[in-house]
Amino acid sequence: MSRLQDQYKSEISLNLFKKLNCKNIHEVPKITKIVLNIGLGEAKDDSKIIDKAQEELSLIAGQKAIKTKAKKAIAGFKIREGMPIGVSVTLRNKIMYEFLDRLINIAIPRIRDFRGLDSSSFDGNGNYSFGIKEQIIFPEINYDKIDKVRGLNITICTTAKDNKDSLELLKNFNMPFKGKETN
Repeated sequence: MSRLQDQYKSEISLNLFKKLNCKNIHEVPKITKIVLNIGLGEAKDDSKIIDKAQEELSLIAGQKAIKTKAKKAIAGFKIREGMPIGVSVTLRNKIMYEFLDRLINIAIPRIRDFRGLDSSSFDGNGNYSFGIKEQIIFPEINYDKIDKVRGLNITICTTAKDNKDSLELLKNFNMPFKGKETN
């Protein structure tokens, strides 16, 4: 069992049970999955860009990333249906907790001029999304071997009923939010 998963089961779930006034231990919110996504619009010209991004995202996640394809053709962007335009990976269970641990304790502190994550980026259903401008904040990426600095989107999906409960869950995992609160 990973360190964060063990901490959730022993400490965080009990703290949230008391703080959120849950009637049943199964009502306590938990993280179900983490989705990492890189959108590559410039990949329509060069297919090697997709392969390189897939390799980097697989290193970051610790699990093989998949190529995402365009669902429909968009003539203005010169994209045809079925053309690869991004890379995505979904993390669950042990790998998810290990990634979250690395993200909170190693990667986020390496962001330049970091002042905290925005606490208003919840979707209303308890899921939190944020973007990272540089993949080089992850220690798995060798700075000398990257061809281009790319950003990625990270979505943390939870079982929380609303944003307030989800924010409380992520704060208990020591997610570094800015000072102001959200309701």
